[in-house]
Amino acid sequence: MLKILAAVVFLTYMAYTQVKTRTDNVKETIHGVELIDPYRWLEDQNSPETRAWLAAENTQTHAFLDKLPGREALRKRATELTKVDFAGMPVERSGRYFYTKRLADQEQPVIYMRQGPTARDEVLVDSNTLSKDATAIATLYDVTYDGKLIVYGVHHGGEDESVLHFMDTDTRKDLAEQLPRARYEGVALTPDHRGAYYGIITSDGPRLRYHAMGTDAATDKELFGKDYSKSDGINPNLSPDGRYLVITVWHGAAGDFTELFIQDVAKQGPITPIISGVHATFSADFAGPDLIIQSNWEAPKSRVFKTSLQNPERKNWREIIAQTSFNIEGFVLAGGKIFITYGENAANRIKIFDGSGKFLQDLKLPAIGSGSVSGRWDGNEAFYSFNSFHIPQEISRYNVADGSSELWWRLNVPVQSDKFEVEQVWCPSKDGTKIPMFLVHAKGMKLDGARPGFLTGYGGFNVSNTPYFSNTAVMWAERGGVYALVNLRGGGEFGEEWHKAGMLDKKQNVFDDFIGAAEWLVKNKYTNPSKLTISGGSNGGLLVGAALTQRPDLFQAAVCSYPLLDMVRYQKFLVASFWTPEYGSSDDPKQFPYLLAYSPYHHVKAGTKYPAVLLESGDSDTRVAPLHARKMAALLQASTGSDKPVLLLYDTEAGHSGGRSATKSVDDQVNRLSFLLSQVGAP
Repeated sequence: MLKILAAVVFLTYMAYTQVKTRTDNVKETIHGVELIDPYRWLEDQNSPETRAWLAAENTQTHAFLDKLPGREALRKRATELTKVDFAGMPVERSGRYFYTKRLADQEQPVIYMRQGPTARDEVLVDSNTLSKDATAIATLYDVTYDGKLIVYGVHHGGEDESVLHFMDTDTRKDLAEQLPRARYEGVALTPDHRGAYYGIITSDGPRLRYHAMGTDAATDKELFGKDYSKSDGINPNLSPDGRYLVITVWHGAAGDFTELFIQDVAKQGPITPIISGVHATFSADFAGPDLIIQSNWEAPKSRVFKTSLQNPERKNWREIIAQTSFNIEGFVLAGGKIFITYGENAANRIKIFDGSGKFLQDLKLPAIGSGSVSGRWDGNEAFYSFNSFHIPQEISRYNVADGSSELWWRLNVPVQSDKFEVEQVWCPSKDGTKIPMFLVHAKGMKLDGARPGFLTGYGGFNVSNTPYFSNTAVMWAERGGVYALVNLRGGGEFGEEWHKAGMLDKKQNVFDDFIGAAEWLVKNKYTNPSKLTISGGSNGGLLVGAALTQRPDLFQAAVCSYPLLDMVRYQKFLVASFWTPEYGSSDDPKQFPYLLAYSPYHHVKAGTKYPAVLLESGDSDTRVAPLHARKMAALLQASTGSDKPVLLLYDTEAGHSGGRSATKSVDDQVNRLSFLLSQVGAP
């Protein structure tokens, strides 16, 4: 303990001196395999010894980062790109428009309302007033169909948990009641303002509850969910007239198994299954007297059905939009039309169909990139957004009747998009599978193998990584580098088969894909191992951890943010049991071997020359336990045979759910990029 405290003082005078971390070498035998965990004690986040160790680590990290060259230039550019007016997609209810916006001089976004598309902005909730240190943020959960009542959540420091508040939008004042701090999985307000259905994660698992306005939340009625486990989730959706409640249940975060239930609320009928026990995905929304359902059941790239709300059982479904060669990523109902977002070679295409499934037209997007839509079935408009790596986000208002569009809002970022080039390449993985990768760099860049490379990806949970505007991509390319986003198996870019090829016992495919992409960049002279950096967060942090332990020779530096790294024990902490359908669990003797085979924490070898590594986490990460980053930092620091730094940047106010202030976001960009650029000789 005293040695760690002394290190805090000593490190203030040194640019980089490694913290000496004691080992406890806990031994355990799992399914006949003996494992030794040298840093089990660091799992205790609140012990005085852990807190002192963290203070020492942070002192070491800041002593190194704060003196790196080029930070002021990076800060200036990151500030130019970040501190600009920003707005989110609007939600329209009875002529009122609700959306978030953050002005250039604000730290956090504000929830606004307009009483008409061109009316003045009215402030509803200003996140900047919720905390003195700009760590609190308000998130809009639902709006009644008359636009007169909203429910929003306030969470602090990036926590997943929030406190729910209700506001009368006529008076712009909060009601007296609140729902206490918890993990909420969706809220549906009743159109008569008398109550709200909500999904909540309890210590026993997910539950659906009903809150009657004006009553104590402790007396809220539990309606559904007692038979589900901690790996499940529940989300309610109420029809516009309040008659029908559709409940979606998802089994684990893998996104490959959901169920739908329905209740006739007006008749106080029982909750009955629409589709249950079928291992596939189902999502639904209301289209007047009907229900529109998207599913990958017997169609891995998904298709769309229609059924009536009065008789919604599977036998009454009618397929209206068939599966194609491109994956359906989602649908939105607006103005009596069905807007389908497709994934086409890892970019988005939006097609419009009528209510019977007849194709009408494409919603034209300006380039290869990412698009999304919002709207309501009984409205007369839709909103759609677009952005790409070098094209800032713009939101347009679409007239469903005549197909015309007008710009609603554009992110005015100082970027000369015409100076950049975006290309898509296909590179072979270890097993020969062709993997797509987007590259962003200056036009006419010479392929001499000497360019700084930045490689990132995700590869999990059926998440599609389509091209999106990135400050990092812009700043990296402006410095003569190559920014690369690789679309790994495990994601949702090519449907459920692509997802399954990178989950459970196939997870190594994801790492092979990433390594294959890195080798392609080197082989084709975009960069070389002494110039190649990698970065990823959450499941992408696991990706980075696996890559740097499996191929330390291939990378010069890595940023590993909010990661999973001890895959033998991950399921024991916080909400991680929710991810066992995606990863598996070491509690299962059949799944333990493949988890151990790639678990980054268990494959750090003493004396190996590891890349420079910056690990990031924080106390407020209530999703991925920060112990992963703590233990991995200690082990890499003790084991590396190179003279490259291994740093832990630990923010006591940082969490997994975002909510970073504009200034903190700039700090994050400066810390990550200055670290990586310093290691490749390109400040």
